[in-house]
Parts: sequence; C-alpha cells; structure tokens
Amino acid sequence: MIRVTDRIWIDESEIEESFIRSTGPGGQNVNKVATAVQIRFDVRNSASLPAAVKDRLERLAGSRMTLDGVLVMTARAHRSQDRNREEARSRLVEMVREAALPPRPRVATRIPYGERRRRREDKARKSVTKTLRGGPIDQS
Repeated sequence: MIRVTDRIWIDESEIEESFIRSTGPGGQNVNKVATAVQIRFDVRNSASLPAAVKDRLERLAGSRMTLDGVLVMTARAHRSQDRNREEARSRLVEMVREAALPPRPRVATRIPYGERRRRREDKARKSVTKTLRGGPIDQS
C-alpha cells in the first residue's frame, strides 16, 4: 500500500509498471537497457480513491489520462530503473494528493463603485473622440 494522505492509500496491485528504453544521449547504455519506467493507474476503476478525488484527478491529469480513464506517467530522467520507478510513483502520489484537496469555494465580490464610474467615464470619452473624428464633409 502506498500512502497518499492520512485517509487515502493506493493499493500497489492497482499500479501497472512497464520498463521501456529511454530516449536521448547515453550511447550503448540507452540502446540496450530499459531504464525508463511507465506506470499506469486505472483511476476510474480504482477502489482506493473516493469519487470526488477521481473526478478532480481526471481534470488535473489532462493529456496524461487516456480515454479509458487510465493515468499514464513516464519517468526517464535517471539512469537506473529504481530511481525512475521512485520518481514516477512520487509524481503519481503528488498528483493524487493535489486532487485530494477540495477546491476553495469562490467568494463572489462586487465591482467597486469607483471602478464602475471610471469605466463609464472612459466609455464617454472614447465616444466623444470617435464622434469628433467624423467622416468626410459633404460640400454639395
């Protein structure tokens, strides 16, 4: 079990790991060793997450979420599988932790009177300017 918050734990059996070849420089090591880690976490079918967290996580994941609701994360910054695995898992935990925080409710505020007055005055000033520009004078 992976601890996300005091109340949320992710069962390790819900995370599917696969190792792929990394990209970029590295010579022979990159060409023959699969050190990059790709983890897949099925958000929609997860028994570990509450429904509200699942919804927020889907919005938060963006393009990392497949159409089937599977979150895919890839880590390839390090030269070893273990360090890439740890990085991918920590990023997953951080994303779930962020989704677990309920959004702060928006507090409706009024536009101050002075700001509304200045807006009206600006509109009147622009109207006068445009009226004075006028068109060509007809001398018939």
